[in-house]
Amino acid sequence: MKLLQVPTMELEQRIKEEIEENPALEEGKEEVDEFEQDDYGDGEVTEAEENFDINDYLDDDLPTYKTSVSNHSADDEEKAIPLSGGKSFHEILVSQLSLRKLQSKEKAIAENIIGNIDDDGYLRRDIEDIVDDLAFSFNIPCEEEEVEDVLFTIQDFEPAGVGARDLRECLLLQLERLHHGDIAVYTAKKILEKSFEEFTKKHYDKIKAKFEISDDDLKEAIAVILKLNPKPGNSLKESTNTKNIQQIIPDFILSEEDGDLRLSLNARNAPQLKVSKSYENMLRNYAEGAKTSKADKEALQFVKQKLDGAKWFIDAIQQRQQTLLYTMQAIVDYQKEYFLTGDETNLRPMILKDIADIVEMDISTISRVANSKYVQTDFGIMSLKFFFSESLSTSSGEEVSTREVKKILQEAVDNEEKKKPLTDQKLTELLKSKGYNIARRTVAKYREQLNIPVARLRKEL
Repeated sequence: MKLLQVPTMELEQRIKEEIEENPALEEGKEEVDEFEQDDYGDGEVTEAEENFDINDYLDDDLPTYKTSVSNHSADDEEKAIPLSGGKSFHEILVSQLSLRKLQSKEKAIAENIIGNIDDDGYLRRDIEDIVDDLAFSFNIPCEEEEVEDVLFTIQDFEPAGVGARDLRECLLLQLERLHHGDIAVYTAKKILEKSFEEFTKKHYDKIKAKFEISDDDLKEAIAVILKLNPKPGNSLKESTNTKNIQQIIPDFILSEEDGDLRLSLNARNAPQLKVSKSYENMLRNYAEGAKTSKADKEALQFVKQKLDGAKWFIDAIQQRQQTLLYTMQAIVDYQKEYFLTGDETNLRPMILKDIADIVEMDISTISRVANSKYVQTDFGIMSLKFFFSESLSTSSGEEVSTREVKKILQEAVDNEEKKKPLTDQKLTELLKSKGYNIARRTVAKYREQLNIPVARLRKEL
């Protein structure tokens, strides 16, 4: 069950760990020729293999396999993980201190401030708390004004906006570096200074009235603000390659050929594993030979334990493959119309119990299959969780997927008039006109699940 919920990328690591722990388990096909291919691919038996002695594993206190494991086949690709040679975001900030003329006390204050700047570039700790930190932790007494003066110096560092204490200050710091003769920059600065709350709530009429500006003037000022970076720290993180990017590897591959759907398991989910022949020979030799001494019995027990473990692991991997394919095939059959068309409105309501009943397995097993698994389709790579959704009834009594309703909501918002965006009440009325009897609070819930802001925040000039 644990192997079942492991995603493809982690499965490879799990197999490598098992091979390292159990020398009776090897990569490769089960069939073995009279002369097995060695690591160099020349088909010859090495001197080490000819002189193999089981006593090397049994006589020492620490078996050799614990310290020397060869689990690489001739086809293995060497995958060394390169270490990044770039500087971190905070190291770049510290390096800019040397370019400023600072006294030792000011430098200590600056280093403390930089240590409190988060990865987005913001100073999240209050000046008063920094003063206390310096006094109690570093025995550096100072006033709040001194800390603020050093902070203003750091706020002049790259990237623009670093060291800000909130979004408004961050955007204003960036505007300070733009061309001051530009009327749009001047207007943008005044809006952030005097009407930041109205700007965040998109109360554009109040802003125009307050500053006595036209629609075009407001549009130009907002365009300037939207070009600013609300998270300046990210610009340096990406440039120094410190941002982790997780690659998605599909567990299944689904393709459509002449109206038929063909499902297959990703080859990385079906590794070739075998039981070591040398360990099987060891067991046979010890079983046939004398077993009177304690050492012989312990050796026999050790070899048998490793062989049983290897066979169990191979069987568990095979069961994992069968369960994955069996469950995914049930999902494909259940959602066949969607997989043929790619139209989300063709998704049928489907919960874990529906598939569990079809494959006659426990719901927890289906949940493990759906968790962290992906399928590659003609319409892109999708999470298996995407295909599960609750149902609701239309005015005609037909059961439809909630995902179908969300699709209609998304399309309605995408096509709405941005000067007069659709309110939740309007969206509710739109759905009712299409036969979906849904309460306004349910529409609001679906809208939030789709990460769509309320109508007021979607308004554009």
